[in-house]
Amino acid sequence: MNYLKMKLLLLILIIGGSISCSLGVEPLESLASQRGGKEKTACQLAGKADPSEDVKRNHMNMMEKLREYDENYLQPAADSKQNIDGNFRHNEIRMRRLLQKGPVTPSGGSVSSISIPGIEGLMASVKRKSVEDPSGEPLPMQKQRRENGSVTANESVACVHDVSYPEGYIPPPRPGFSVHKDSKPVKEFPFTLDPFQSEAIKCLDNGESVMVSAHTSAGKTVVALYAIAMSLRNQQRVIYTSPIKALSNQKYREFKEEFSDVGLMTGDVTIEPNSSCLVMTTEIWRSMQYKGSEITREVAWVIFDEVHYMRDRERGVVWEESIVMAPKNSRFVFLSATVPNAKEFADWVAKVHQQPCHIVYTDYRPTPLQHYIFPAGANGLYLVVDEKGKFREDSFQKALNALVPKSEGEKKRENGKWQKGLVVGKIGEESDIFKMVKMIIQRQYDPVILFSFSKRECEFLAMQMAKMDLNEDDEKVNIETIFWSAMDMLSDDDKKLPQVSNMLPLLKRGIGVHHSGLLPILKEVIEILFQEGLIKCLFATETFSIGLNMPAKTVVFTNVRKFDGDKFRWISSGEYIQMSGRAGRRGIDDRGICILMVDEKLEPPTAKMMLKGSADSLNSAFHLSYNMLLNQMRCEDGDPENLLRNSFYQFQADRAIPDLEKQVKVLEEERDSMIIEEEDNLKNYYDLIQQYKSLKKDVCDIVFSPKYCLPFLQAGRIVCLQCTGINESSPSFSIEDKVTWGVIINFDRVKSFSEDDASRKPEDSNYTVDVLTRCVVSRDGIAKKNIKIVPLKESGEPLVVSVSISEITSLSSARLYLSKDLLPLEVRENTLKKVLEILSRNPTGLPLDPEGDMKIQSNSYKKAVRRIEALEHLFEKHEIAKSPLIEQKLKVLHKKQELTSKIKSIKKTMRSSTSLAFKDELKARKRVLRRLGYVTSDDVVELKGKVACEISSADELTLTELMFNGVLKDIKVEEMISLLSCFVWQEKLQDAAKPREELDLLFSQLQDTARRVAKLQLECKVQIDVENFVSSFRPDIMEAVYAWAKGSKFYEIMEITQVFEGSLIRAIRRLEEVLQQLIQAAKSIGETELEAKFEEAVSKIKRDIVFAASLYL
Repeated sequence: MNYLKMKLLLLILIIGGSISCSLGVEPLESLASQRGGKEKTACQLAGKADPSEDVKRNHMNMMEKLREYDENYLQPAADSKQNIDGNFRHNEIRMRRLLQKGPVTPSGGSVSSISIPGIEGLMASVKRKSVEDPSGEPLPMQKQRRENGSVTANESVACVHDVSYPEGYIPPPRPGFSVHKDSKPVKEFPFTLDPFQSEAIKCLDNGESVMVSAHTSAGKTVVALYAIAMSLRNQQRVIYTSPIKALSNQKYREFKEEFSDVGLMTGDVTIEPNSSCLVMTTEIWRSMQYKGSEITREVAWVIFDEVHYMRDRERGVVWEESIVMAPKNSRFVFLSATVPNAKEFADWVAKVHQQPCHIVYTDYRPTPLQHYIFPAGANGLYLVVDEKGKFREDSFQKALNALVPKSEGEKKRENGKWQKGLVVGKIGEESDIFKMVKMIIQRQYDPVILFSFSKRECEFLAMQMAKMDLNEDDEKVNIETIFWSAMDMLSDDDKKLPQVSNMLPLLKRGIGVHHSGLLPILKEVIEILFQEGLIKCLFATETFSIGLNMPAKTVVFTNVRKFDGDKFRWISSGEYIQMSGRAGRRGIDDRGICILMVDEKLEPPTAKMMLKGSADSLNSAFHLSYNMLLNQMRCEDGDPENLLRNSFYQFQADRAIPDLEKQVKVLEEERDSMIIEEEDNLKNYYDLIQQYKSLKKDVCDIVFSPKYCLPFLQAGRIVCLQCTGINESSPSFSIEDKVTWGVIINFDRVKSFSEDDASRKPEDSNYTVDVLTRCVVSRDGIAKKNIKIVPLKESGEPLVVSVSISEITSLSSARLYLSKDLLPLEVRENTLKKVLEILSRNPTGLPLDPEGDMKIQSNSYKKAVRRIEALEHLFEKHEIAKSPLIEQKLKVLHKKQELTSKIKSIKKTMRSSTSLAFKDELKARKRVLRRLGYVTSDDVVELKGKVACEISSADELTLTELMFNGVLKDIKVEEMISLLSCFVWQEKLQDAAKPREELDLLFSQLQDTARRVAKLQLECKVQIDVENFVSSFRPDIMEAVYAWAKGSKFYEIMEITQVFEGSLIRAIRRLEEVLQQLIQAAKSIGETELEAKFEEAVSKIKRDIVFAASLYL
């Protein structure tokens, strides 16, 4: 079809109103929208068209679509070049280096018969392959898009530009735009800049700080490149900081190819440290500031990449310290994902550094996203949020209705564990994950990233795909060439590691795995292959969403719940935004596809919060540490209180006070309007009820702890349980709970899906019990389903419901023989009739005696029972118990008590906000330092304090105490290395072997020292859990690290421990970091003997695969 006919067809389609094509997968809805259907989602600048001018606007939209089509059809779009140039440029040198080596076999022999193409040949060889279409020919429209090189319109996209000024600041007069209109920029880009990039660059040209907040893959690095170019032109020093070492390595390679005067400092590697542009981790930058490095006095610009990391609980404080302590004459570039409170952050920077800070914000996605749900056990996708951001309620309900219930979708694996249909389908059928990937490949929606929240699940799911082959023969040759060329830097023994040998067959099939447990060199090879289109299907953990721009066409979430270290919860909207941002390649795809695999009921509000919610706010995670305090005391102009005063935490607390005052006023007015008769007497009765319920709960917690109740949860046992709604709860003020009866069908352990869940003992786990009882089922509107447990004699239907153990009030000694099939309604009704017959003869239900039958001899149980009996006696005599409307009065009083508690809580927050944040904790920590002899009474840092100043990668107090107690001096180097591994290993291992006797004795000394340090902190009023602190030092890899220090091969130490290879390497590298800090500590106090010992330790562990050079360097 010629150009004019195509244009005429597009015009007809536009007039027709919509551009879409059906994909034929029911209920797949409009999964392939044409390029003209994009709608701006960014926030608009002032001056947009009057919404009343409908005809004019429609005409302009139509012409814009035609103009957009012209640009796409006649020439590659500018943003296509922006994406392609950015992705390929920084890989080209690295790829040439790997390819030019020639293919290398595991034994080191060269395969001379294979011709090796250059980078152009490699990219030309990347073809699409359908599972059922051996020709691999793309659809006509998709083929046309790839030939054009672009499907994204180069349209003008608006952004918000705001600026924060410090108090009392008078902006200087600025020359008009026309003055600079013809001046040549310090760096030109081979593509048209987006508005947010242009706005940010104008701020840099004016010499003012800027925060750029935009989605993943929007092109924020352009601003960093311009700042670097500007600094180099002006012969100034510029610092680029990133949150992780791997990203620093990648950025170093990218910048080195763009500018020659670039260095790298990550702790592991130092390259050209005197360069004008230095790439480093944020921790290194903070350390340089504390040490008063000469470099800090020369810095003109500091670029903080991924600054939203500041909300990280453990490491976020590093960003706050670095920003507060940054040189006052420096300027900043902050690159962040979208955050709703970017203005607040800029206000803080402006206040701390007394300089303007601009905010350039856009929520525009270069490639719009469509969000689908794939219900477990179903056969299709359901579009729930379209590319315009509209939530489709009807489609969402269809998806939930198609969800196969859990009991039908589960299949038992050989090892006895239950696994959902995600992996194992019905006999003879494909699993859900296999069907999903197959559909994606067939419809050419690859490359696809499948996110999982477990390292082991990533690998397990990837192995399920092993029978798929997604690559052509020439692609396999290129993969093998690149793979063995990269592995060539490893020894022959390391090349035989299972992780290395098992990965290549998967990679050749176009399937990859990426998680923190992989060997670092393997991760980098997989990243390179994915960027070059040689991996079509990548199973990755959440960490893959951070770092270089590595987008895919499709992103799949294999689960929408994750374990966050405390509990199992839905993923937040911020986490979803970060990961889904990998979907859609700018200039290549007309839209990105996000698919959520859902295996349990999901309420519409939860789904909307996840899919359409705002990004997580940038809130301070500031906390005090001893290293921070000591470094502040040691610095000439350091002041811990000044750091606290200037922290983002204090800034946010101060700013919240006016709103808190308003809340208190409203709550007090509401509370004071509640007038209750005999309030004092009623209050006394209310307090007795609360005590009674608390004691009853204590008793139930003991009786129904798994240790005592698990042996009695057999199928058929009659139980007494509370009559409460499954999806609702309201406070009761009666001392007698409304209860009913039921029959146990089954019980199950609640899985947390955390990495260490398998290691948890049965008595430490939570359980749910499936009980057959009488229920009433109702619905709120279309979506919400309410199940209420009611007494057996009331109307309702017999249902099996899953309840927590805490909802059971007593266990009966009576048991029923259950039918094998409880599906028929009649069988369930007859079962409940038998329960009623037993209760008619024995109204108490023949309860088990906790002391006699269940053998509970706990003193706390007996004491609680005696107090309950005493309270029951008081209730009988209380004068208000017979008062009319007692229940209603208690409800009003309860509401009043809740308001009083809220008021007290808010006032407490206000008091802590008006005073200096952490003031009490600061005093307590200073008290600890004085008692341990780290500082004098005048806060002058002593010898021990100087050592602790240098230690930032381990617990500084415990390690310093071990050093000064002579423990590290008196033991062998290998034993010292093994002992120090306890400071850097944080993962929990299942059934970890106990270390040998001499190492175990050292670990006991470490525990004793840690316990002494923790108890001292507790005495000084520092909030700390002594046992948790002691247990944070883990001996799990002591044996493996000892063997490594003795010279064992890596494959040999992997036979000693069960950990992932990448996790062990990361621990040993961090251990080397601690040793380097100890070298500096020993040097600072003149301990030459210890300094030499630490240096020897470094030489013993710094070798082979553990410290293999990065492919990016």
